[in-house]
Parts: sequence; C-alpha cells; structure tokens
Amino acid sequence: MSDIQDQLHDMMSRRTFLGQTSAGIGTLALASLLNPGAASASEGPALGKPHFPPKVKRVIYLFQSGAPSQLELFDYKPRLEKMWGQDLPESVRKGQRLTGMSAGQSRFPLAASTFKFAQHGPGRMWISELLPYTSKVASDLTFIRTMHTEAINHDPAVTFIQTGSQQGGRPSFGSWISYGLGSDNQNLPAFVVLLSKGRDGDQPLYAKLWSNGFLPSVHQGVVFRSGPDPVFYLNNPPGVDRASRRRMLDYLTKMHQEQYKHVLDPEINNRMAQYEMAYRMQASVPETLDISKEPAYIFDMYGPESRKPGTFAANCLLARKLIEKDVKFVQLYHQGWDQHGNLPNDIQIQTKSVDQASAALIMDLKQRGLLDETLVIWGGEFGRTNYSQGKLTRDNYGRDHHPRCYTIWMAGAGVKKGLVYGETDEFGYNIARDPVHVHDFQATVMHLMGLDHEQMTFKFQGRRYRLTDVHGTVVKPLLA
Repeated sequence: MSDIQDQLHDMMSRRTFLGQTSAGIGTLALASLLNPGAASASEGPALGKPHFPPKVKRVIYLFQSGAPSQLELFDYKPRLEKMWGQDLPESVRKGQRLTGMSAGQSRFPLAASTFKFAQHGPGRMWISELLPYTSKVASDLTFIRTMHTEAINHDPAVTFIQTGSQQGGRPSFGSWISYGLGSDNQNLPAFVVLLSKGRDGDQPLYAKLWSNGFLPSVHQGVVFRSGPDPVFYLNNPPGVDRASRRRMLDYLTKMHQEQYKHVLDPEINNRMAQYEMAYRMQASVPETLDISKEPAYIFDMYGPESRKPGTFAANCLLARKLIEKDVKFVQLYHQGWDQHGNLPNDIQIQTKSVDQASAALIMDLKQRGLLDETLVIWGGEFGRTNYSQGKLTRDNYGRDHHPRCYTIWMAGAGVKKGLVYGETDEFGYNIARDPVHVHDFQATVMHLMGLDHEQMTFKFQGRRYRLTDVHGTVVKPLLA
C-alpha cells in the first residue's frame, strides 16, 4: 500500500495537505453514507431531511411504457362516435405537430373507442369495460385527464417524465427522491426498479431511465430481476464464503479511506457504500423477494400471473413487499402499450395483463394500512390520437402518439380520492381546462414527499440542476 500512497502523494500534493489536515473527513463521510439516518438534521436534504412534513412516505410508480390510449380507457368521448370516419377538423388540430408516422396521411379519420364506458365511484369517473377491476377501486383513485408534454416520440417522452429532460444523462425521479430523503432501510436500496412486458415487440427501455446521472452513484436505481439471481453480481463467486467477503470488504474499506485522504474524491466513499449495501443485500434480498409464504388469497387477489416471476402481477406483489420493508421509491416499468395498429385486439391483451394486479395493489395496501402513507401512480409518457393511423375499420384501427393531453391516475397518501382533475375538449384532442404539465406532476409528487422542487437542487458543471429544470408548479387542487 505504501507504493500507492507515494504515487498519490506525488500526484496530489496540494490535496494531500488538505486530506491530512482533515484526516477524519473521509471516515465521517463514509459513515454518513452507510447510515444516513445518523446524520445531523442541519446537513440538509441530501442526508435525509425533507423541507417540510411529508404526506407520503413511499412511492410505487406503475409506469405504462408505450403510451396507453386514454380514449380506450378513461376519457370517454361520444362525439367521436357521432363523427366516426370523418376528418379531424383543422380548427381542432390547429396545425399542431405530428409524428413522421402520420404526417403524410391525406386524411385523419376520427375513431371512437369500440369499447363501452360506464361511470364509477362517488366521482362518477368514466372507466372502460377493459378495466373491470380498476373500476371497483374507483373511489380510491385520483384522475388527471390533462397531462401534457412537449415530447412526441417514445424515447424523449419517457426520458422526460422520468428525468425532467428529453436528453439522457439527468438523474431519474427515484434518484432525486433517494438523494433528497435517504433510506429508511439500510439493508435495501432506497430506489428499486422492476421490469415486465405485456407483449413482445414494444419500445425498449434503457438504464438511463433509472440512472443517478450526476448525483452520487449510491442513488442510482437497482434493478431486481426475476429468477435465481435477482441482482447481478450480488452472490459470492465459487469458493468465497460470507466471512471471507466480510474480511475483504474490511480491508478494502481501509484502502479506500487512505485513498480518500489523498484525492478527496467523494465517489470513493460512494463506491464503498455500494459495496457495503451489496453485502447486506445478500441476506435481505432473498428474504424480501420470497413470495412462497404469501397466503393463497393474496395470489387470488393479484391474479394467476402473480405466481409467475417477472410478470406485472408478480412485480406488483413484490412492490408491496418492498414498501413494507421501507424502500422509498419502487419504479415498475411495464412494456407493450405502443399500439399504432390492431389496437382493439392488442389493448385487450395489455389491459388484461395489468388491470387485476393494479387494483389488487390498491386493495392490498389498503387492508394493511399502507395506502395512507404510500402514493401509487399509474400512467405512460403521452396519449394517443383521436384519429386512426392508417386504415380505419370497426374492428381494426390504430392511434398515433399524442402529447397534447392524456390521463394518469394516482391513489393513496396525500391526494383527494374520487377526484377527476382537468377536462379535454369534446374531441379528446386539446385541453379545455386545468392543464398539468409533466413538470407540474413532478413538482406535485415531490411536494407530497416533503420536498420543495425549487430547493431540491444539485450543482453540476457550474449550474444548479433540479428535476423540474426551471419549471413546474404544485397542483394544489389534487392535494388532500
């Protein structure tokens, strides 16, 4: 080790002096990362202190990747049935931007949903027959019908709602929450990612969506996969037992602390914190992901798919188990919603894969007393057009991307139950009142967790960044 020290001393003599005059800083920094709850409250939100009392302790975000059609699920528009096959009036479209997939169409024939709608709950919410289980929990839901975004294609739109920017490289939603609030369970990550598919051939998802970006690496999302190895490289290699791994980590910690004294790179401590977390996760992850002890009625509630690892239903059940263990942010991505053609058939497959489990998650959290402190979010990156992309028939049509308005729902802590917020026009094309931008939505969720989105910043390359960039307003009418 002395050779390494000599090299570092020669390379970093100025920093060596600073390191030697603050010899305990590295140890204290590492200790705060390994146990954020022990940090002083004066050290700010990056060490686990909210700006004000939170209404939400944890978030489960059921992200529906590919953009569900609001017109088939939540936004009932009888005017489209009356005008079936007629062109979308130019006075409604107003020359707004189209994707390259439908910009070349000579006509934009209006297409009403071929599925029936009914009103449910005290808020008289319109919900499609495609979602019979969701309809049963309508009284617990909060609808936002007027979500909108600038992004018109999948990758920038998903990146935008997940990171606050259409370009990759920014910290994800869960990473900001981890950075702002820390962890309540030192044996599991604060931010966990689960992946599932409703059908093959949909838009891909990339690690940038759960990346820590420029935040310390301890705040990146950790993907839990189905199968015997849920976290890559977590298990010990052959010939290495737990005691040997502990001795290795203890020695590695001493080496990192020595290195930190000389180079003062905070990522040294972040890396060590990740090694220690991985060590603790070797014991905590198998226990947390073991659903074998769940009673039969729970599997019945979530549906038969809940017994199949890697499905949406199984991941909803795991999400409940994770928040029971005080994981702060569970991000569940479900692919399969990009339906440019054959929509009537494909959306039935897709809704069948999510409807029962989504509703079961609400009921399960409620019966355990967890819904009052957990926020559940359900929705995609943008909506779908009211006109058909390509050929239009009663049993076969498709819808293109539509960023102007779409629907998401929330349930649980901090939001008004049975509320329908916002209204679209009679064509379901433009917002009639109460718009909610992606940054407004992000600001509102952060507010519910006790974080002021304008104060939740991180300085990088000379500029202070935040999830909501320089935008966003808390939507107060949504708050309970």
